[in-house]
Amino acid sequence: MLFSGGQDSTACLAWALQRYAQVETVGFDYGQRHRIELDCRPRVLNELRARFPKWAARLGPDHLLDLSLLGQISDTALTSQRAIEMADSGLPNTFVPGRNLLFLSFAATLAYRRGAAVLVGGMCETDYSGYPDCRDNTLKALQVALSLGMDRPLVIETPLMWLDKAQTWALSHTLGGDALNELIVEHTHTCYLGERGQRHPWGHGCGSCPACELRRRGYEGYLARDANP
Repeated sequence: MLFSGGQDSTACLAWALQRYAQVETVGFDYGQRHRIELDCRPRVLNELRARFPKWAARLGPDHLLDLSLLGQISDTALTSQRAIEMADSGLPNTFVPGRNLLFLSFAATLAYRRGAAVLVGGMCETDYSGYPDCRDNTLKALQVALSLGMDRPLVIETPLMWLDKAQTWALSHTLGGDALNELIVEHTHTCYLGERGQRHPWGHGCGSCPACELRRRGYEGYLARDANP
């Protein structure tokens, strides 16, 4: 399970724990500007173990891999202190080229050693910033390439691929009820600027970066749908 310590990967982790008998998590330190997410990861894992004993028995080792080279060769608003804006490519300058491709390749290498056959990630192309390495076709092609390159079948699962952010909040509530959504609000991190000071109804963050905006709109949409089923 590719686990960043954010809302999406926490929802996917709960999905995987409900579905599989053994789940291991992997995170990546790539020099991200919002490195505070790496501090949130162990807290989220500890809270999951404490609040959901059934899942605790299925939650295996956590791995943190050093991919600092990615940050060194990237020129993005996620790996340097610069304003977040649209680039000439038509993508936001928070796009880190090759990030998910590398994440999944390293996760596949780890899975090979650990005897795992399924990789789970929180990629989504329904309610997202347009990153091409989050698209379903990209991940299907990568699944084929990894399976061929490892000479064993590997499956990439993306439970959020066709969900918007409101549906992601609904999914986590279906999996773990109020307790899981409260955990996500209090302990996960999404804000691109790494802000943890202000606590909003939907969680901690600056409240204005693209990641906070998506999370806020999704939470408000989830509450509205819940109030008007």
